[in-house]
Amino acid sequence: MKEVITIEDILKRMGSISQSEKQRILSAYSYAVEKHAGQVRRNGDDYMVHPLTVAFILTDLNVDVATIEAALIHEVMNRCGVSKEELTTTFGEEIASIVDSVSKMNRLELADQSESSAIYLRKVLVGLAEDVRVLFLKLADRIHNLRTADALPREKQIQKAQETMSVLVPIARRLGMNSIYSELEDLSLRYLKPEVYQDILNRLNATYEELKDVLNEMQDSIRNILIENGIHFHMKSRVKSVYSIYHKLNSGKNWSNIYDILAMRIITDQVSDCYTILGLIHAKYRPIPGRFKDYIAMPKENMYQSLHTGIFGIDGHRFEVQIRTQEMDEIAEKGIASHWSYKEQGAHKIHNLMEQKLEVFRNAISAGAEESDTEFANYVKQDLLNDFIYVFTPKGDVVELPKGSTPVDFAYRIHSDIGDHLVGASVNDAIVPLNYELHDDDIVRVKTSNSSTPSKEWLNFVQTGHARNKIKAYFSKQDRDFYIAKGKEIFEKEIRKKKLSFDAVLSAENVKKICQTLKCKDMSEVYLAIGSLRYTALSILGILLEDEKDVEDILIEKIGRFEQKTRENFKNEIIVAGSGDILVNLAKCCKPVYGDEILGYVTKGEGVSVHRSDCVNVKNKNDRFLSVSWNAENDQMYFTDIVVETITSKNYLSDLIAKATEKNIFIDSVRTKENDSSFFFDMTVRVRNLNELESLFTALQNLKFVKGVRRK
Repeated sequence: MKEVITIEDILKRMGSISQSEKQRILSAYSYAVEKHAGQVRRNGDDYMVHPLTVAFILTDLNVDVATIEAALIHEVMNRCGVSKEELTTTFGEEIASIVDSVSKMNRLELADQSESSAIYLRKVLVGLAEDVRVLFLKLADRIHNLRTADALPREKQIQKAQETMSVLVPIARRLGMNSIYSELEDLSLRYLKPEVYQDILNRLNATYEELKDVLNEMQDSIRNILIENGIHFHMKSRVKSVYSIYHKLNSGKNWSNIYDILAMRIITDQVSDCYTILGLIHAKYRPIPGRFKDYIAMPKENMYQSLHTGIFGIDGHRFEVQIRTQEMDEIAEKGIASHWSYKEQGAHKIHNLMEQKLEVFRNAISAGAEESDTEFANYVKQDLLNDFIYVFTPKGDVVELPKGSTPVDFAYRIHSDIGDHLVGASVNDAIVPLNYELHDDDIVRVKTSNSSTPSKEWLNFVQTGHARNKIKAYFSKQDRDFYIAKGKEIFEKEIRKKKLSFDAVLSAENVKKICQTLKCKDMSEVYLAIGSLRYTALSILGILLEDEKDVEDILIEKIGRFEQKTRENFKNEIIVAGSGDILVNLAKCCKPVYGDEILGYVTKGEGVSVHRSDCVNVKNKNDRFLSVSWNAENDQMYFTDIVVETITSKNYLSDLIAKATEKNIFIDSVRTKENDSSFFFDMTVRVRNLNELESLFTALQNLKFVKGVRRK
């Protein structure tokens, strides 16, 4: 039996609204009932089922009363011949404009299945949405239309599903509306690939009771852990959506390798509680390697924040666990709609652009500024939807790129190989530098050379994550190849030194023994471990000769035999005991920067860790220290943590960022905390050296509201 939505259901979901607002909704409902009287949908439903359901969907997005009014009457122009003038007279200009825009949108269709057509239609839809609420209404309208698309001809079902996937899902994703785009994806797959959709559904249903029992048992286990540790939380669980499973299967994964079919979401009060919960879960259940993601410290572009981990749970079942605060959960499910709230007077309370971005991405700013609906709509259009540009290849193909993109981003978007061999570019037939900022409608031509390779300098100006990842991957492969070759050379030298036979040492049996002992896939990984000083050649031969020494002791002995070199020959940023060839790690606990007094400590299995000399983690240790110093020729950038104490939390973050920008210093992340008398900004900043850091300290200390600045 179908669930019938009533106007009472909608009013109940709207919560505590005033009597006058309630009357506005009832008036819109009565008007729609009158206009749609006698109309029936293709599936046989009374036509009012549609606007009521659309309005009900929107109540979950924190929308205001005006949006609900518009939802109830959004079809009267197209279906009943009502004019915009009549709507303006009856409901006012605001409601009439929303309904008019939605009506125009609903008359548009995708011309064909090309990417350029989809991009064009997305731009038109966004252009029509002068008020962001128009997009909310359009998305809710499409959800209900797809829920009831069984009554449409097959050809129309496919057309609507394709349009949804290529046009509306990207808009919903850009707005960060997870609950909306997730359902749109499932519904679209149901019509585009009905056999695949049904097969996945059948496989889920076949194990549903078992999965449900496992989820409940796992929830009880984790619930007990958190209660025992006094953490306030609530928990949700789910079986993964059909489209998500399809997407992973389609990308080459096997059903058994989809780790997050079973998923739990834990919602807590504070950011610090998120990390505490993560630690407690990992202490009880073994994490799945490579499945941890920290989207709190590094949010996604659509504002999404959460901790993700995969664990081996009860009876070996694999679970995805998401941990976030209530605010993060609101943003994850509703995206930008989570910021659309209303007061008793009906005036919208919206943060200004910079404050909103910093609050969502850094969780550091309180609500402050008042803006109009029009200003908020412009913010969404310009910074969430129109933050992409559209440029052309010489052949006329459209390429979508983030605003601020360069010819390097363009080249990598076309093909990774083109990006890797890029040497020059021209825009609109004029030669431009590779860091040139592209604009809408530019015609971009790139020049390549087989002998050319990427430059690390490109990382300073590329905008797309795709280009950045490809550049990093190239240099990572170069480093890997270098250390593999170096490790092989070291290992073969040690074999000769021991006067052993290469064939005997590298026999199939010995190679298998070495790889199994070190948990390496093949000898290339073994050579990599030697070349990067994770293991020594002597310790690996010891596996075969049953004479293995402690790896750390061997490393100390090896460093002790190095001869002094001239510093000009050193390539590494840190010189260890007179050698520039030792791979080191800068300690994350104290994050030293060039100019700090430092010392080296030989760690268990991780080589040499470099700490600030005053670091508390090495203060009480008395062995395994090595002499280390900075390479004067090095020109690296360093991340380090500072704490800025202010008198109150009153919107000071933008002032701190402005002061850092004056000094050309980049702030990577910000977290906040407070006590009775002060407010603290924990910042990670990027500097070249200690002098730059001290200069920043002086500048921040001169701000009237700053009580103190220190290193962590």
